[in-house]
Amino acid sequence: MNKYILLVICIILLNGCSFQKNSKFWTTSKNIPEEKKQNFQKILIKEKTLTNELNPSLKIKLDDKINNDSLLLRNYSNNDGRLDYNGVLKKSSRYKFKKIKNFHQFEPVISFNKKNIIFFDDKGSILKFNDNSKLIWKKNYYSKSEKKLKPILQFANDNKILIVADNIAKFYALNLTNGNLLWSKNNLAPFNSQIKIYKNKFFIIDFSNTLRCFSIKDGKELWSLSTEKSLVRSQKKLSMVIVNDKILFNNSIGDISAVDINKGDLLWQLPTQSNLIYQSAFSLETSDIIADTNTIYFSNNKNQIFSIDLSTGSFNWENKVNSNIRPSIVDNFLITVSLEGYLIVIEKNTGNIIRVTDIFKDFKKKKRNEIKPVGFVIGLKNIYLSTDNGRLIVVDILSGKTISILKVDNEKISRPFILDKNLFVIKDDAIIKLR
Repeated sequence: MNKYILLVICIILLNGCSFQKNSKFWTTSKNIPEEKKQNFQKILIKEKTLTNELNPSLKIKLDDKINNDSLLLRNYSNNDGRLDYNGVLKKSSRYKFKKIKNFHQFEPVISFNKKNIIFFDDKGSILKFNDNSKLIWKKNYYSKSEKKLKPILQFANDNKILIVADNIAKFYALNLTNGNLLWSKNNLAPFNSQIKIYKNKFFIIDFSNTLRCFSIKDGKELWSLSTEKSLVRSQKKLSMVIVNDKILFNNSIGDISAVDINKGDLLWQLPTQSNLIYQSAFSLETSDIIADTNTIYFSNNKNQIFSIDLSTGSFNWENKVNSNIRPSIVDNFLITVSLEGYLIVIEKNTGNIIRVTDIFKDFKKKKRNEIKPVGFVIGLKNIYLSTDNGRLIVVDILSGKTISILKVDNEKISRPFILDKNLFVIKDDAIIKLR
């Protein structure tokens, strides 16, 4: 009996929910109306970069003071400042070596020892040249299988010992006079940073974002400090500075860490990339850190430039400058060049941009978009900027205007180096010295 009652109820319900057009249960298909648009805040917003000049007629007059610090002291701060160079850029000599494959992907540097220069070739041979481009010695401490990997070497020396580290996880020390091997070791991960020597220790960062402290005497690890790892290996070299018994360094995701140089204790750590844009940090390229008394400065390719108090790890200021190349401090000015080819002068204490001049304006519009600055140095009257299409651009400091463009090569050249009133740039198969 209950079954019949249930059947009757179902028939009534189905009739009420019929297939007729006026039915509210089933009907012909209709487009679902869009809800009213809501205001959503974008998390990833591409900041506008500087693409216009600012106060281009403003004259910037620098003090006559020249940076006479030793190479070791300049290496501690990464700040070259204003150097004693006013050459006419005539090629004086070449230091030739076997061509380095994929040179454009790396940031090799010259190691200077008095008037001698030290570099490497495509198979990891270390070369020491004298001032007249004559080879003093050539040494190679790689096996046949290691040579096939085309190691890229980084150097540091204290005028007695040359420390070498590479991108295949090997590090070793040579007698700087004769090139003989003192010791050799292997790390768990390849290296990708500057090397800093301080007293009887040296410091380097590997691809795991770990700062390692080793003994110069035997290569023994004295301490290490690990920071957060990145999922992507960047070819952009990491940097560090040494100030007041602290070593400050960056990692590949934009964190800045301050460490007690003797004990390896973390003093503070400052993230510079928000968690909201963490994924974009995979493509982050940061300039070298430079130090000035109690402050460090650096910029990145995310349109940020920072001033940070090195004692507390707090921001002094932040501004919008898109650059991954090393800035420089002269007097009260912080000077840099953006990836778009603008020379930018900033008041270092306030962060105010006081002048922007377009130093790429002589390049055709289509071509300039493909050209990137590599690095610069500041001489007595001019700034010397290298590019990844083999040009050396000479810019007047006072006016910020481009004076001349010298063609050094058709491909990337390194940032310029100045020593003993000579300017050096590296190309894939030679070092070129200009007077």
